[in-house]
Amino acid sequence: MKKAFVLGAGLGTRLKSLTEFLPKPLIPVYQRPLISFAFDHLQRAGIEEFVVNTHHRAEAYLEHFPDSSYNGAPITFRHEPVLLETGGGIDNVADLLEGGTFVVYNGDILTDLPLAEAFERHRASGKLVTLVLRSDGPALHIALDRETGSVLDIRNKLGTGHEGEFQFTGIYICEPGFLTCLKHGEKHSVIPVFLDLIRDGGRLGGVVVDGGNWWDLGCRETYIDAHLAIAGTDFPIYDRSGVPGWKVASHASADISASASVNAGSCVGAGAKVGEGAELKGTLVWSGGEVAAGAKLDHCIVRSGQVAAGCLEYENI
Repeated sequence: MKKAFVLGAGLGTRLKSLTEFLPKPLIPVYQRPLISFAFDHLQRAGIEEFVVNTHHRAEAYLEHFPDSSYNGAPITFRHEPVLLETGGGIDNVADLLEGGTFVVYNGDILTDLPLAEAFERHRASGKLVTLVLRSDGPALHIALDRETGSVLDIRNKLGTGHEGEFQFTGIYICEPGFLTCLKHGEKHSVIPVFLDLIRDGGRLGGVVVDGGNWWDLGCRETYIDAHLAIAGTDFPIYDRSGVPGWKVASHASADISASASVNAGSCVGAGAKVGEGAELKGTLVWSGGEVAAGAKLDHCIVRSGQVAAGCLEYENI
C-alpha cells in the first residue's frame, strides 16, 4: 500500500470567510498547513506517494508545495474545474491509483490515530473497502457488526433499523476493484457506492480505532478547539526532525508587544503583529494578520492581511 488520495477540493463552506483566499486543507495549524499533518500521518504508515484533487484557490497548493513533493514523497495535483464530490473525485484520479491498494483521506481532519492496525485488518478481511471508525464523535452514523467487520448500514439508509453508533473518520482503505464501482465521468457522492457494497454481500468493512486523537476541522469551533486541546495534549507523532516550528504558539518572526497577553491555545503566525496591551484568548492570528493595540479577542480568528481591533468574541476577521 503505497499511494494515498487526499481530498483537497472542498469549498470549506462551514468555515465561511476563512477559506475565501485558500483551500480548507491549507488553513494553518500551529504554523503548518493542515494537509501537511495528513502527509506525515500517511508517511508514517508507509505511504510513499500522494494524489490531491484541487478546485477552490488551486494555485495556493503550489505556493505551499512548489516542487510538488513533501518530505521526499511526490504529490500529483489534479484540478477539478467543476466539483465532482467524493465519488467523482476518486474516479477522476483513478488512473493515478490503479494497480494496488490505496488510502483515501479527508483533507479537513487532524489525527494521529494508529493506522497500522486498520491496514492489517483490511488486508485480512477480504473487503473491497474498509472504513476507519471511532466509538465517539459528533456523527455516529455507521452501523457495524464488530464480529464480522461488516458495515450494516449508514444512517439507516438501507432501512435496517440501524441508525449507527460509530464515527467515520474520513479515512478508508480501498482495493483497486473499488474504482470499477464508481460512476465514470459523473459527479457523485461515495455514500451510495458504499451502500451498494453493503447490498452486494457485505463488501464494505469497518475497523474501530480509538487510539490517538481525532478532530474534524471543518468548522471554526473545532478548528479553535483543536488548538486548545493540542496545547495541553501529547501529540508526538508530528514531533520529528525536519518539521521546523511544530507546536510553536508564536512564530519567531511575529511582532508581539511585551505588554500583550497571549494565552495557551492561542497561536500567532509568521509576520503577524500584536499591539500593546492586546489580549488574546483562544485566538488564532494567521501569518500577516494584525491585532491592534488594546484589542481584546476571545476565540477569534484573524486572517492574513486583516486587522482586528476592539473587543470581539467568536469572530472571523
